[in-house]
Amino acid sequence: MSDVHSEQLLSEVAALPALPGVYRYFDAEGGLLYVGKALNLKRRVSSYFQKDHGGTRIGHMVSKIARMETTVVRSEAEALLLENNLIKTQNPKYNILFRDDKSYPYLKLASHAYPRMAYYRGAVEKKHRYFGPYPSAWAVKETIQLLQKVFRLRTCEDTVFNNRSRPCLLYQIKRCSGPCVDLVSAEEYARDVADAERFLRGEAQAVMAEMESRMMAHAERLEFEQAAEIRNQMSALSRVLHQQAVDTGSDQDADILAVRVQGGRACVNLAMVRGGRHLGDRPYFPVHVEDAVNLGLLDDADAPADAGASAEGAAELPVEVRVLEAFIAQHYPGVPVPPLLVTSVPVNKRLLATLSEQTGVRIAAVHNPREQRRIWLEMAQTNADLQLARLLSEEGSQQARTRALVEALDLEPEDLDAFRIECFDISHTAGEATQASCVVFQHHKMQNSEYRRFNIEGITGGDDYAAMRQVLTRRYAKVAEAMREAGGAAPAPGQARLPDLVLVDGGKGQVSMAREVFESLGLSLSVIVGVEKGEGRKVGLEELVFADGRDKVYLGRDSAALMLVAQIRDEAHRFAITGMRAQRAKVRVGASRLEDIAGVGPKKRARLLQRFGGVRGVAAASVEDLCTVEGISRDLAEEIYRALR
Repeated sequence: MSDVHSEQLLSEVAALPALPGVYRYFDAEGGLLYVGKALNLKRRVSSYFQKDHGGTRIGHMVSKIARMETTVVRSEAEALLLENNLIKTQNPKYNILFRDDKSYPYLKLASHAYPRMAYYRGAVEKKHRYFGPYPSAWAVKETIQLLQKVFRLRTCEDTVFNNRSRPCLLYQIKRCSGPCVDLVSAEEYARDVADAERFLRGEAQAVMAEMESRMMAHAERLEFEQAAEIRNQMSALSRVLHQQAVDTGSDQDADILAVRVQGGRACVNLAMVRGGRHLGDRPYFPVHVEDAVNLGLLDDADAPADAGASAEGAAELPVEVRVLEAFIAQHYPGVPVPPLLVTSVPVNKRLLATLSEQTGVRIAAVHNPREQRRIWLEMAQTNADLQLARLLSEEGSQQARTRALVEALDLEPEDLDAFRIECFDISHTAGEATQASCVVFQHHKMQNSEYRRFNIEGITGGDDYAAMRQVLTRRYAKVAEAMREAGGAAPAPGQARLPDLVLVDGGKGQVSMAREVFESLGLSLSVIVGVEKGEGRKVGLEELVFADGRDKVYLGRDSAALMLVAQIRDEAHRFAITGMRAQRAKVRVGASRLEDIAGVGPKKRARLLQRFGGVRGVAAASVEDLCTVEGISRDLAEEIYRALR
């Protein structure tokens, strides 16, 4: 294996110290291949270059190593933390990676004389109280509805609360106690808030006992209406506790982690218990599982057996354990960790100790639990099985559609998983607010983060051909330039690349326009395909038109390839339509004028629009009315008034 690597790289490997640390492998284009940790850097890294890995995936990765970086640390714990920080931030190609672009939501009790309940996602502030995190927005909103029924806490914005002259509908349907118009005293409302907080912390039985004593006290004083109100609250709370059906005992906060691996894919199902209540589940699907497991076996060949693992050593660590440990190491440094983890497989005790040290929370893990904990784990395991089966089913059908399209077009991509399609559509209303959309399909699914919109200017209204010429030129001019600079070789990482297929929503006319653009840029015409409506413009009768002179292709109404083309074409149309409508609305109602006012940022703009029902309402408001909105001073109100006149 060493004959494919440079002398400089091999000399760097030979000079490595026998100390703990983290190593990173890069390919010739600068892409990060793998991040690993080692108790002995010299022994671990040398094993990659001294052994013959044959034609395996490990051998393929090792043959691509062109550069190496290492960092020496003081302990294995530091190496573990650094390794997973690098995996999360740099996305190596051969490590188990959990991608999670969503923060967790919380239930917020805002600081106020009459605190407000709210759904919240973002950075927390010390002046407010937060409960959670919750696995989903649905779980937060369900809890808010529960607290409305039982404790009748308000959910309205402060601007609404401060300007009410009579109670809203929520009071009428007994979901709010009406503090906005003094229908409940500050002391009574504060008691309801305290009870709600205790309930969220898991002290439901204590809350029930206190409510019962208050009910009996009212009854003894012949205050039967007040007693009946508390009785109704207790009844609602009892129904909730019965529906939860969770006898938590001493377990108030816990995360239940179940893992399932099948068909080269994995699922970790996270179930959250907070305050003794089961809040719900969230599945996570890591990538690069098979490659990372194979490399992990090589990494662990010289590692000592974990104190909590089998006597045979770490080299026989099951794939489920590797996946779950990767999840724990990557997930919890960024979110609050409970003191108890209930896991479907045993986890490394050193990992838990390191995590406890980093978070300041003493963390225990339970494997093979009993009683209620076992019920939780069985539920989580069932969810993991179902979610992984769903994923495999969806991916199987998605891969089949991609393969069907490639075969129908007689293409031969190097990597079917990396097959990339970009689709363009033009949208306008009678020539107004013309926009072009570009949507991207890759890895057998739509890549929403890579979608782009283009405002089309300087053309005759309604000229779709000119609009298509403009968007294709803007999209691919840099691609052509990068390809010329590379002398026909593949562009460097990070540079724009020509997709495997460019779909244009239209027939011969739009395809001819695309051909002219590509010819002027010196790009291959074979990638351009137009989606032409069939006879009577009926769905299922579409034909594919080619820019390089090939005959039209009719895929067939029930063709998997046509289903994929239709999905991508429809997504491009949807994306273009929504952008066009937003642009048109902005032009017609003058929203841009509100955005351009100095001192009116996103939060103040949102408050203004919510308070007055839209831009027209803001424009019609007086200076005095504008001053009633939170954060709007009189000077700013006068500025807004002048700008919108």
